[in-house]
Amino acid sequence: MKTTIPQAPSSACQTCPAHNVGNLTKLGIDMEEWDYVIALAGNPNTGKSTIFNALTGLRQHTGNWPGKTVTRAEGGFSFADKRYKIVDLPGTYSLLSTSLDEEVARDFILFGQPDVAVIVVDATRLERNLNLALQVLEITNRVVIALNLMDEARRHNIIVDERRLARDLGAPVVPTAARSREGIPELIQAIHQVATGQIVAKLHRLKNESPVLKKAINKLVRQIEAAFPGLPNARWVAIRLLDGDQRIIQAVQRGELGELAN
Repeated sequence: MKTTIPQAPSSACQTCPAHNVGNLTKLGIDMEEWDYVIALAGNPNTGKSTIFNALTGLRQHTGNWPGKTVTRAEGGFSFADKRYKIVDLPGTYSLLSTSLDEEVARDFILFGQPDVAVIVVDATRLERNLNLALQVLEITNRVVIALNLMDEARRHNIIVDERRLARDLGAPVVPTAARSREGIPELIQAIHQVATGQIVAKLHRLKNESPVLKKAINKLVRQIEAAFPGLPNARWVAIRLLDGDQRIIQAVQRGELGELAN
C-alpha cells in the first residue's frame, strides 16, 4: 500500500524527541524506558482502538488519567532500534474542551507535546472527522493521518484521493484497514519518520486574518508568553481566548497553564 507523505525541510535537530518529559510526568506518563511518545486521537467509531491493538499487540495496559475518571490505555512497539510508547486518547470530536474527554485529549497534545499525533479518520465519513485533524494541526506539525476503514470505503464504492488529502492537510496520510492489518507497517514507518524529523507536516494557520485580528492575536501572544514562559503554543491559546473558550479562560485565571508550562 502506498503512503502519501510530503517532503520534509531540514531542521537543526531532526532526531531529537519533541516531548516534554516534565509535563508528561505531570500527566501520568512514564517515559523512562521509551524513546518517543505517540498520541493516538480520533472521533468515536473510527477504528482507533483497533489501530491501537494492531500497533501494540499485548504490550498494553490501562489506568486513569491523574485526578480524572477518564480511562487511559497505553502500549508500545519497537521499530528501527527505537521504542515507541502509544497513549490512546479518549475518542473526541474536537479539542474545544466542552467535555472531560476533550479536555484530556487537548491537554495531552498541547502540553505533553507528543513526538507524533496520529489522527485516525474514517475514510467513509471524512467530512465528520477532518475537524479534529485540522484542530490538531493548529497545535502541532508532528502529525500522521491514519485513513482507516478503507475496506469499508471500497465496499461502498467510495474513492479517497489520499495524495490530494495529504497535500491539502499538509500532513502524511496512510490508508489503513486495521482489522486486517492493512497499512499498519506503512503507518509504523510514517510514525517513525515524523518522530525522527525525517518528515515535517505543514502547520495550518488562518491565512485570511484581518489586520485587527492579527494585531489582537499578536498582542495576546506576548501577554501569554510573559505570564506563562515555556507555554508550547501561545498562539493557539490566544485564539481560543479570543473565541471565548471558557475552559481555557478558567485555565488562565486559575494558573493551570502555568503549572504545565514550566
